[in-house]
Amino acid sequence: MGMLLVSALLFSACANSGSTMQSSSDDREFVYITNQGEASVNVIDVATNTIATVVDLKEFGYDEGAKPHHIAVEPDGAHWYVSLISAGHVLKFTRDNELVGYAEFEVPGLLELDPSSNKLFVGRSMAAVNPPQRIGMIDTDTFEVEEIEVFLPRPHALAVSPNGRFVYSASLAENRMIAVDLETGDSEFQILDGPIHTLVDLQIAPDGKTMVAGAQMTGKFFFFDAEDQSGVPIETILDVDAAPWHPVFNREGTRAYFANKMADKVTILNMETREVEAVIEGNGLAQPHGTALSSDGRFLYVSNQNMNMAYQAEDGSNPGTVVVIDTEAAEIVKVIEVGVLPSGAAGRPTW
Repeated sequence: MGMLLVSALLFSACANSGSTMQSSSDDREFVYITNQGEASVNVIDVATNTIATVVDLKEFGYDEGAKPHHIAVEPDGAHWYVSLISAGHVLKFTRDNELVGYAEFEVPGLLELDPSSNKLFVGRSMAAVNPPQRIGMIDTDTFEVEEIEVFLPRPHALAVSPNGRFVYSASLAENRMIAVDLETGDSEFQILDGPIHTLVDLQIAPDGKTMVAGAQMTGKFFFFDAEDQSGVPIETILDVDAAPWHPVFNREGTRAYFANKMADKVTILNMETREVEAVIEGNGLAQPHGTALSSDGRFLYVSNQNMNMAYQAEDGSNPGTVVVIDTEAAEIVKVIEVGVLPSGAAGRPTW
């Protein structure tokens, strides 16, 4: 099956018009968490596990309903990207939180950087009922956008092979995935058995051999063979706690971590045995959503939307939280109170 590339406009870079720029952060490592409900992004200093700054997108001309959703960070941390669902933009910031460019894209959702090039892939938001059956490929230097036909309703889950040749997407509405060969334009589908699983996200291990995905509706966790990079046949399926969301691998690929959104838990997987190693629950875990690791793998950062009000602050309010987990001890070491509806989380990629 061929791949249709739909041309889009070229969007120019724009100067920083906000006041969130800070003095040079050099090579400090940050983790980024969106506040989807109030158009801001928390920037967490990994060295101290404190909020270094909050980037207020309203200072860049966006309104409170812009809905920043997902984050991608370059390997050296020099730039980071955020998707704005309702504003229909993907923004590029420097490490010092200077806005240097944007691209237009209808209801953008998940973001995934190509490890081998300057391409950024973007899926469609889960909030979109009937979005185009295409994903985006953005040149991060020019902000030119190409749209890739994936022939799937509600294409949300997203992954890119380590060599950048294949991009993968999965439907929220059907049990279908697609692998698109960006060199040849050919596509290959994978069909999952059973009821509608609703795969939330795809993630490929650092060695490129295994791809994983969590199923929101059935509580299944899938392991796919990604070594040949095309058909991704299913190897293993685990039953886990409800709504496994947004897996992330450590740098060695020996562990995977994901939130269980409807169970207020976090699961640690042993990738060598493909079994659950630990399940973490406790104060601050309240509708956990996104996950990010520090580059050394020591800390796991989990965003918590807390719309179920399972977490209460000392003043009686129910803010969103970022829970910091010590991965070796498998225990919560800090709860950081943040803004409304924290969602996407990202640090430097493990690859």
